[in-house]
Amino acid sequence: MSKSMLIISRQAPWAGPAAREALDIALAGGAYDLPLGLLFLDDGVFQLATGQQSSALQQKDLTANLQALPLFGIESLYVCTRSLSERGLANAQLGLPVERLDDSAVGLLIDRYDLLVTI
Repeated sequence: MSKSMLIISRQAPWAGPAAREALDIALAGGAYDLPLGLLFLDDGVFQLATGQQSSALQQKDLTANLQALPLFGIESLYVCTRSLSERGLANAQLGLPVERLDDSAVGLLIDRYDLLVTI
């Protein structure tokens, strides 16, 4: 039986390669039917914001990768409500359906997974 993995993505999409690497790990794990979840925490919540203009920063847009997650069987997507509110993001601004979790629920979520990858 495979172990489950939670990927915690904490970096903004324009802060370097970390956001893309987290998505690459998720997509690779999904391609091999690894049970995994993806938690957007801290500045990682900016990855979910719609209407980003990545070309202005000479960055690649992550929207297509994010939209592909369900196609790879990755449907356990979570976001920290505190991180959203601290950054002024509302549900209407999110480009993916994600489960909103408060701080205590985030802790419980982490406990449910066998392996953690924080990027």
